[in-house]
Parts: sequence; structure tokens; C-alpha cells
Amino acid sequence: MKLIKRGKVQHYAFDHRHKPCLRVKAGEPFQVETDDALSGLIADDSDRPTVHTMTGPHMAKLLGATPPLFNPVVGPIFVEGCEAGDVLAVHIDWIDPWRYGFSGILPGIGPLTDSIRWRECAEPYVHVIEHLPGPSGHTRDGIARYSPTLSWDLQPFIGTLATASEREVFTSVLGQGAFGGNIDCRDICAGHTIYLNSYNRGGLLYIGDVHGGQGDTEFTGIADETRATVQLSVTVVKNRRLPCVRIDKPDSVVALGINLPMEQAVLDATQNLLAWLAEDYGVPPKDLYVRMSCDPAFRIRTYQMVRAATLQNVMGAEYPKNRLFDAFAPAGKGRKRAGTRRR
Repeated sequence: MKLIKRGKVQHYAFDHRHKPCLRVKAGEPFQVETDDALSGLIADDSDRPTVHTMTGPHMAKLLGATPPLFNPVVGPIFVEGCEAGDVLAVHIDWIDPWRYGFSGILPGIGPLTDSIRWRECAEPYVHVIEHLPGPSGHTRDGIARYSPTLSWDLQPFIGTLATASEREVFTSVLGQGAFGGNIDCRDICAGHTIYLNSYNRGGLLYIGDVHGGQGDTEFTGIADETRATVQLSVTVVKNRRLPCVRIDKPDSVVALGINLPMEQAVLDATQNLLAWLAEDYGVPPKDLYVRMSCDPAFRIRTYQMVRAATLQNVMGAEYPKNRLFDAFAPAGKGRKRAGTRRR
């Protein structure tokens, strides 16, 4: 099993000029150890770990760059057989968060950063969250202990997953688009397949910013940030171009929209879904368009809505696979194969 150890590779941009740190064959499983979004805010995994403050030397170094050195990523990973004009299908096997995660309040980030009424919500703050193993003996199915009296199930996902663009260089903290990026979408998790456009030979995949869990919107700008070990594999969809990121879940499909304002991101997500289901499932666009208003199974997902620099809203349009057929066809007719078509 090929493995990239934590700290061996660390970038703060998706740059096609970076030398690949790993080469994998299509379908070959590999593992990546990632750092947290603040590059080691919790310094160790002892029973009494060293925790840097939001205003100390550690954060001063990260905030000293423009944009800040947040969201370190591992990459690029070169996928054999992938060319510009293809799509990478990234399948996530499992995600094991580190023993600790953290959340809190970043200086100057979040909707209440200039609040007079809620002054305590504007003050820099770090909250440590302990990650406990689950029945498997790993944290992938474990528990997040927020306090001695409050815990919940861990739901780990990859917050930053991206391919390098053809010419422009996007930072790992502000880069977002059809290539993925810092989109903090909690459906980028184990058991799901994520489709990203490839703009370069090899695809040039970057991974980082794992979260132990997250509520809708990632309101404060940081969720349960943590180091992690991720196992995944990548296959190639030849000669395809997507309008934005797509996610294939076991029982549903999700098409993303990344834009400002939120209403435009929703519109982009729904049109991405219309195109996907028409092209790969044979669902008539008019039929799905009507169903979006009347079928309770159609859902709009809010993934990221953070007031920080140039970050855009990330929304998803989701529809269950058991509804993916022509409602006007005879019973048993019209059902199409699942997933993004491979050529």
C-alpha cells in the first residue's frame, strides 16, 4: 500500500507546476496522512496535549501570509491514464481522524466577528474535541467528545479535495470551483465517489483539511478540524467535462453549485443536477424540473456559507436513485445505469 506520511509533503496551493509526490494506477488504493487546517494547532496526541492559541506565535506565522497559510494539502497525486479533458472519479474507502480535533473562533472570521451584542462570539477561542475509537477500534466510526457531558458520532470528511487548474494557481484556503477546492462538503466522505474535472495530464489531485464533523454552513469558519489518515482510490472517466463537482452516494446523487449569493449557488446546483440526470440516467429535464417543486425527496443541501475573504457558498442539489426513471414510461421501463458514464 502506497502511503504519504504526514509532513513529507505540504502545499498551500493547487499548482500544476508542483512535482507529483505520488503516482498511482487507476483503481489502485493508497493512503494519505493529512495535517489539520491550522497546521498543527494541537501539537501532539498526549493525554495533555500542547494547544496553540488563536493569537500566539503559531497563528501569527500563518496569518502573516496573504492569504493566510490555512488548509495545508498533500499533492499533487498523479493518476496514470488521466489526461486533460477527463474526469477523476475519487472513491473514499475510509477516513480515520486523529485523537484530537478542535473548533472555535478565528480572529476576524465569521458572521459575528464585528458584533456588539455578541461580543463573546467575536473573541479568539480554541475548543478541543477528543476523538474516541468506535466498534471497529478506529475513529472512522468513533465518537466526538465535545465536553464531559456532550458527545456525538464522528462523521469525518475531506474538506479540501481538488485538481490543479490548467493555468491559474488557486490557494488551498480560497480556491473553489469545478476542480473542487476548499468546499467543506460533508458528503465528501467514506463510501462516496466524487467527480472532479482534470485539466492536466495525471489529474494532479490534492487532499487535505479533514473534519471530524460539521454542521450546516460551517458557521464560524472552522468545524471539527483534525489531522487524519485517508484511504482512497481514483478511476478515470475519459473525455468528459462537468459544470461543477458531482457526488455519487450509495442511495442518491448530489450535484454541487459554488457561487455567490446563495440563491445563485442553488440555481447552479440544480442545473448541474438536471444535466447529470439527463445525460447519464435519461431523466427528461422538464420532468425533473417539475419534480424539484413537488417531490419531497428532492433536497437542497447547505455545505459551506462562511463570511471570509472571497469564499463562495457551496450548495448541493440531491435526489434519490430510486426516483431516477422516466415517470411517464411504462412500469419497469426507462431506468438507466447509476453513476457518471465511463467511456
